[in-house]
Amino acid sequence: MAAKRPAARAAPGARPLADGVWAEATCAFERWTAGDQAGLDELVVVMTPVLWHVVRAYRLPADAAEDVVQTTWLALVRRRTTIADPGAVGGWLTTTARREAWRVAKSAQHAVPVADEVLGARLPAGRSAEAEAVEDDGRRRLWAAVDGLPERCGRLLRVVAFEQRPDYARLAVDLDMPVGSIGPTRARCLAKLRVALVQAGGA
Repeated sequence: MAAKRPAARAAPGARPLADGVWAEATCAFERWTAGDQAGLDELVVVMTPVLWHVVRAYRLPADAAEDVVQTTWLALVRRRTTIADPGAVGGWLTTTARREAWRVAKSAQHAVPVADEVLGARLPAGRSAEAEAVEDDGRRRLWAAVDGLPERCGRLLRVVAFEQRPDYARLAVDLDMPVGSIGPTRARCLAKLRVALVQAGGA
């Protein structure tokens, strides 16, 4: 299936929203594995934005990032029966995407920064046009602020924003950072993000 390049679904540090995405993913996965093909379509809509943000942290060119997201979905189709707990599907997808992005980045021997872009919203059905417009604007402001942070902050926040239980040891390898610095660096980056949002009138 073709996974289109979507927008952010959650914000760094916004755990309630992240939890909501995980709940949606769980319900969609349960429907799919019960035989409802529409469940897979819903799962793609819910999780593809998350996967794009995770993969972007590895500074892959756009075509390589798209291949990683596609590979992640193909892996799920092939291995869905190995996921015994539907609630684990979100973590399975993000972990698979991170590992594949890391593999591709290393095999290329270099990382090419992804160009900044304004991403359109992809929100669940049933919301009013006004609510979608307001939320879309807020998310554009948020990710514009993330893109304006130092590169290390942007990469780190894009990864941990969608991790339920970040594996700091693995992140240290992936992002070339001492494991002990990830927590403090994340806190400093979130503080910088709050300041940027205030200065931009987004908080």
